[in-house]
Amino acid sequence: MICLPLRILGRIAIGFPLFGISFAIVWSILFDFEASNRTACKVPNLLPTLSSAIGGFTPQRYIWRFCISMQTGLRFLLAFCYYHWHHRVQVGSKQLLYNRLVTLAITCHVLENLALVTLTAISSTENGEIHEYSFVMFMICSQLYMILSCVLIKWTYNVGVVTPTAEDKAWLIRKVFLQVFNLAIFFISIYFYFRHNSYCEPYIYSYFALCEYLTILSNIAFHSICCVDFHMYSFTLVHVEDIVSGRFKNS
Repeated sequence: MICLPLRILGRIAIGFPLFGISFAIVWSILFDFEASNRTACKVPNLLPTLSSAIGGFTPQRYIWRFCISMQTGLRFLLAFCYYHWHHRVQVGSKQLLYNRLVTLAITCHVLENLALVTLTAISSTENGEIHEYSFVMFMICSQLYMILSCVLIKWTYNVGVVTPTAEDKAWLIRKVFLQVFNLAIFFISIYFYFRHNSYCEPYIYSYFALCEYLTILSNIAFHSICCVDFHMYSFTLVHVEDIVSGRFKNS
């Protein structure tokens, strides 16, 4: 009935949040500049924070929520696909440990998505505590997932159960770089956040906002590599009669 390459579904899944965050930031700068950059310190800034851009104003908050709701189902589908994609590998005597790491990685992937939905549905202006806890959960689960994803792929290369091409190794290096960059820029954003709250210097909160953007964009870039991982796979819906009669064969 339907046959869609998973790389296409992956592009759609990352396209929605990419558009949502871009729209919210640009619209806030163009039409809500003063209000979105206002802080308790009352110092000049150039960039709105993500919480301000996606949760404090309309239509930004509705566009962002629409984009996240549209990508949620696809993200869960990709998590399911990654679970089976990793389990295609057999590592011998350490199979049990490998399977447990796969389960942990996919659990973190799912929790990351759930946390993103929660902090999107409940903005910082509506309930700051829940929004903050959801963001912390999002960051912890996303970091664990990215680390475990790189570890699992590297493990299959090291034990020789998968023979990587030069392109495969290059994409793994990109994954590791994006994970390290994501973690580093997040810690830099924390530094600017506390520096702003402590000294109320001009434009420091804009540096914090810029680091927020880079944190989210590097997360999106990491997940976009699913388009490479699944470039040979498709999502297919078929009639039950086709399976029973043998007209459909899973290749």
